[in-house]
Amino acid sequence: MQDQTREQSPGGGASASPSPPARGMGVPAPNWRGRAPIWRIFLVFMIKWTAAIVLLFIIASVVLVIAYRWINPPPTWNMAGAALSGVDVRREWTSIENISPQLVRAVISAEDSRFCEHDGFDMEEIRRAIAEQDDRGYLRGASTISQQTAKNAFLFNGGGLVRKGFEAWFTLLIEQMWPKKRIMEIYLNVAEWGDGIYGAEAAARLRFEVKSSDLSRRQAALLAAVLPSPNKWRVDPPGRYVSRRAGQIEARMGIVRRDGLADCVLGPPKS
Repeated sequence: MQDQTREQSPGGGASASPSPPARGMGVPAPNWRGRAPIWRIFLVFMIKWTAAIVLLFIIASVVLVIAYRWINPPPTWNMAGAALSGVDVRREWTSIENISPQLVRAVISAEDSRFCEHDGFDMEEIRRAIAEQDDRGYLRGASTISQQTAKNAFLFNGGGLVRKGFEAWFTLLIEQMWPKKRIMEIYLNVAEWGDGIYGAEAAARLRFEVKSSDLSRRQAALLAAVLPSPNKWRVDPPGRYVSRRAGQIEARMGIVRRDGLADCVLGPPKS
């Protein structure tokens, strides 16, 4: 006969047998409260990818600007857009040493008299443009040669505030990584002079049938006069407004030379 023993309670009575676990209690229930909501997962994903794209853009733009200090830029987005629209693009690269000093003084006179002084942004000119907005009824441009170089070499016309933001970024980079002479050299080689003509050499040859090194004071002033609207204003022959504007630029060119406002490009005058 098999003996059966019963577990005694401290009081002498038999203790109750433990009840078997309920069915399914051995498998833990899913912890739905511990899982992040879908919107949070998506937000984290987007932040990570946005940060990666921004970092990649910063690295690529810095590398590109460093490279362009020594390597001449390829055809720009503006040139490509003109070619795609059926315009015959003419461009011939030339070094700053082969461009007439008259043209350097002319564009500084016309576009950016403090080119050698500022760090890419002419805050005095920006404040003046804002102050004149009420009288003019519109906000006139206050872009420096550095800003125009950044736009023409790396970006494109149009684009509104978004493009302006990228333009400011590239302006900061080129001012830090290029000497002023290199900024002017690229500016004069990518600027548009209308009818698909880009760069000082092509403009001099096609507008005046001379090399850019042989531009006269008047010819340089005429080329600088039409830069704000090269497809609207003409130099061959110039209209009344362009002629008057060129005359004003010629007068200021003497001041630029006298005050050394182009010395960061041309060097001090030889005694």
